[in-house]
Amino acid sequence: MSSGVSVRAAAISRIGQRRQVVIPKRVFDALKLRAGDFVEVSAESGRLQMRPKRLIDIEDAPLSATDAAKVRRGEAEIAAGRARPWRMVRDELDR
Repeated sequence: MSSGVSVRAAAISRIGQRRQVVIPKRVFDALKLRAGDFVEVSAESGRLQMRPKRLIDIEDAPLSATDAAKVRRGEAEIAAGRARPWRMVRDELDR
């Protein structure tokens, strides 16, 4: 995606019958996009903006040391048979 470096690349593109927009090659390349990448599309003050977005799978998200310890503790609780169904725990949290 974008490396945070400001890149100035502009071009004209046409909106197709199915609202599809082709990103011109020089803009695509300048932003280091790849087929299948996601973009956030927004409109403000009559302007259309497309911003590259990277979706992170929760399984791939880095954990802090504190969160990793919590996950290990939870896994140990499950392995020891001390886990309870969410429906039981949820009611206790509401109190």
